[in-house]
Amino acid sequence: MSTAREEILDRIRRAQTDSAATVSVHEAPAPETLDTQPMLELFVENLVDYRAVVHQVGAGEVAGKVDEILRNHGCRSVVIPPDLPGDVRPGELDATVDDGLSAYDLDKLDAVVTTSAVGIARTGTIVLDHTEGQARRALSLVPDVHVCVIRADQVVTSVPEATAALRPSVEQGRPLTWISGPSATSDIELNRVEGVHGPRNLEVILVR
Repeated sequence: MSTAREEILDRIRRAQTDSAATVSVHEAPAPETLDTQPMLELFVENLVDYRAVVHQVGAGEVAGKVDEILRNHGCRSVVIPPDLPGDVRPGELDATVDDGLSAYDLDKLDAVVTTSAVGIARTGTIVLDHTEGQARRALSLVPDVHVCVIRADQVVTSVPEATAALRPSVEQGRPLTWISGPSATSDIELNRVEGVHGPRNLEVILVR
């Protein structure tokens, strides 16, 4: 081996040794967890910032609020998952219970009512893992109005907390739908267009 090559390799070894000696590993700080009231206030603030409409109600007022929202949108039809809890179901409209409706059939319906799995305060995001009351993904994406019910105890502060809560669903192979406001996109001139990839209207009922 030439002297020049040995010198170059020796310099590389010394540089690697020096770098390894100066590297220290720091654990990322745990995400801040807010107290319940400020966390819920932040959740509502971020939902509204995403152009969702938020209604805060008591546990016994959900169905009445669902009916009010559907009336205000002029809805004449609504679809619900077959396992939607009774205290969430609309009463004024004869709801269509999903039995595997096609996208074409869903597109004829004005609204959908679902529950949800997790809410994230810092991002104003609602996550559906499509377990009981949350419907299959098509139901939450095709009708123009999505009425989504979430309990206050389902709201967490941060994304890491949400992913931890959702881990069992992921391990079971369930799909996750992350919703941050109504569906919206922009064209090349940054003109906002709503409803291209999902509902144009997101109405959130936060049960306190």
